Amino acid sequence: MGIIQNSDEQITTIYDFGSLRTEDQKKKFLEFGEQWWWESNRMIPINVFLKTDWAEFKFCVKTMNSKDVDIRLGPHINLKEMAAKRSKRRSITLIRKI
Repeated sequence: MGIIQNSDEQITTIYDFGSLRTEDQKKKFLEFGEQWWWESNRMIPINVFLKTDWAEFKFCVKTMNSKDVDIRLGPHINLKEMAAKRSKRRSITLIRKI
């Protein structure tokens, strides 16, 4: 159980709640997770959104094969899709003046 950093067809990277060592870390993890949930659009990875505040949780990153991951609840972020969506929105209109 944790917060997904990035998920694509082959690899899913999560911040594993079970890897946290102290109650203080667990409390901060949940507080930052709540902040990310309510203050972002949930399409930005939590480590990008919270930057330096989230840096202390680098040790609990787990990378797994996406076939072995079962996403039951919440958003899953795919940075590749984000880049594709952004490039599709750009359109150029050429007008010929006579």
